Amino acid sequence: MPARKPAKKSTKKAAKSKAAQPTTGAVPPYGEAIRGAMARGDAQEMKDVAANARKWMTDVQSALKQLEGATKKKK
Repeated sequence: MPARKPAKKSTKKAAKSKAAQPTTGAVPPYGEAIRGAMARGDAQEMKDVAANARKWMTDVQSALKQLEGATKKKK
């Protein structure tokens, strides 16, 4: 069994860099999903993709309002 390498110590710079990175997941690629559904011409798929995109946009707009409210409180 090979020996384990010791963990590297983090530096302040590395910690600062990690803190600046967003903690959210990937953004759904609705542009590609919409274009793909249109290219396939499946009406039900297009309706489903449109409904999912609208819900996602509503969720994002709500989160953005919350974020803007939080940033105003921090000033």
